[in-house]
Amino acid sequence: MLRLRRLAAGAAAALLGALGVVATGQTPASAAPNFQVPFACGVTVTAATFSGHSPANSVDFQKSGITGMPVLASSGGTITRVGNTGSTSYGRWIEIDHGSGWRTRYAHLSSQAVSVGQTVRLGTKIGAAGSTGGVTGPHLHYEQRYNGSVVKARLNGVAVPYYGHTNFTSKNNCGGNPYSPEAACGSGFSVIDSAGLSGAGTVYLLYKSATASNCVVTMKATSLGTPSPVSAFLEVQGGTRATDSGNFSYYAGPVIKAAGSTCVKWGGSVGSNSYTSPFEHCD
Repeated sequence: MLRLRRLAAGAAAALLGALGVVATGQTPASAAPNFQVPFACGVTVTAATFSGHSPANSVDFQKSGITGMPVLASSGGTITRVGNTGSTSYGRWIEIDHGSGWRTRYAHLSSQAVSVGQTVRLGTKIGAAGSTGGVTGPHLHYEQRYNGSVVKARLNGVAVPYYGHTNFTSKNNCGGNPYSPEAACGSGFSVIDSAGLSGAGTVYLLYKSATASNCVVTMKATSLGTPSPVSAFLEVQGGTRATDSGNFSYYAGPVIKAAGSTCVKWGGSVGSNSYTSPFEHCD
């Protein structure tokens, strides 16, 4: 399975920040992949959500002429179900296991292009949209599931509104890093500084006022999806430096520490390109 970088959940990030604990090497139980719209890059679809949808919190992707459009994996994982209920329920459908309790389902497909046990990457074509099963018109039924329950969907870090019809333009497999520094650090963190790494990536410093915590992540811009050397570090003045480094597919970090009004030194690297700040952001 493609190695997905850990995403700090909001509550976990707040707790870690308050305690001054480094988030490296830890994946919160509720960590979610950065799910993408399950259609080709640049395609705009309408995400329809409504009360009474079965199961609750499912999304119906709608678009004129959707029949036959390629359906893509919204994150990397392993195919666990390739089902067909005929003219009832899901019709032709697929399930992907993304690890850590997270799965996605894609239903009412006109065709299926994968098999059980197959490993897929973000953006892999798994089938085509259609109108099989118990439907009144063609669309893609989509679910994000955590520990067996369907949860409210997020696409590229943006919450899908419940209830309504909202247009989303796919960034799936567009060639850029599918993760954002805010998604990596968790809810409440905002970018306050950044440093480019000669085109190889960018190091970001973020801050969360609710916990007076800083977070550092290094986002790759090259060799995306392929494990390669990347690092991120954060040092609060008067304390020890915390570093996350290794061969990662998309980013290093998050490294989270409580700082308050204390100066911090931060930085990171992608390959041989690195950045180290002076002690700064003291307020």
